Amino acid sequence: QKQLVESGGGLVQPGGSLRLSCVASGFDFSSRLMTWHRMAPGKERELVATIAPNGGITTYGSSVKGRFTISRDNAKNMLYLQMSSLKPEDTAVYYCMTRPEILSWGQGTQVTVSS
Repeated sequence: QKQLVESGGGLVQPGGSLRLSCVASGFDFSSRLMTWHRMAPGKERELVATIAPNGGITTYGSSVKGRFTISRDNAKNMLYLQMSSLKPEDTAVYYCMTRPEILSWGQGTQVTVSS
């Protein structure tokens, strides 16, 4: 059964940092381009970052470039998103996904940036 499970979210003050994790199972993780998305209340899902199967190429949305870092550990089937200099507008539910999508979206992990 193909599955993605996100974790690591929480409440953080503006300017703080968080690291999100995503564990993959049921498919060949190391061969897949992976992405992080987020969905804020009342807004559409937004692509945050992508990473090539070997981790050699990464891309970022303009709103997070320079503050977020996507990475992966293919030996552990893990995807990460290191977030720093967090802003209230980063508040959202964060999801990981393959590209193209080959499975259902998971529950996501809530990130709340507030003082």
